[in-house]
Amino acid sequence: MPVHVTKSVVYLISGPLGVGKSTVSKTLANTMHQCALIEGDLLLHMYHGETEPPWEDRLRLAWLHIAAVTRNLVRDGLDVVIDFVVEDELPWFCDQLSDLDAALHYAVLHADPDIISGRLARRGDSEVFHRSLFLRSKLIASPDNQTFLLDAGSKQPAELAGLILKDARFKINGM
Repeated sequence: MPVHVTKSVVYLISGPLGVGKSTVSKTLANTMHQCALIEGDLLLHMYHGETEPPWEDRLRLAWLHIAAVTRNLVRDGLDVVIDFVVEDELPWFCDQLSDLDAALHYAVLHADPDIISGRLARRGDSEVFHRSLFLRSKLIASPDNQTFLLDAGSKQPAELAGLILKDARFKINGM
């Protein structure tokens, strides 16, 4: 097992569809010395065939895989950036990492509906706009997210990544 001098950091980047999670996550990961990027959607959508698990099972399994892979990477001394929508899973996820020597940073990106609509249209995903607005409202209204909200509407990905790296308000206490 490798010996690492500095504590690993896990960055959990959430937000509705089309807000820029993937772009910010990739930008953030590219600024790190030694880092792994976990794209949660790849784990969520890895099932194929006629008997795909139901949505709730796929989501539960995706989170189990994200936690397991994160644990392995942290144990190997790596920083981790996770790109995935966090609805109600934050307390569970924190608990899954609580025994590790790692800091957890959490950011919930949001933007005005017009900005999200434009981004989704540019990438050909306009059909998910109403789901994105639902998630945006849910994430912004959640008392657990208030400290961690970050307006991604008028900032460039590098600026957002820099804020997530340097601003202490994105660090979850106790981790």
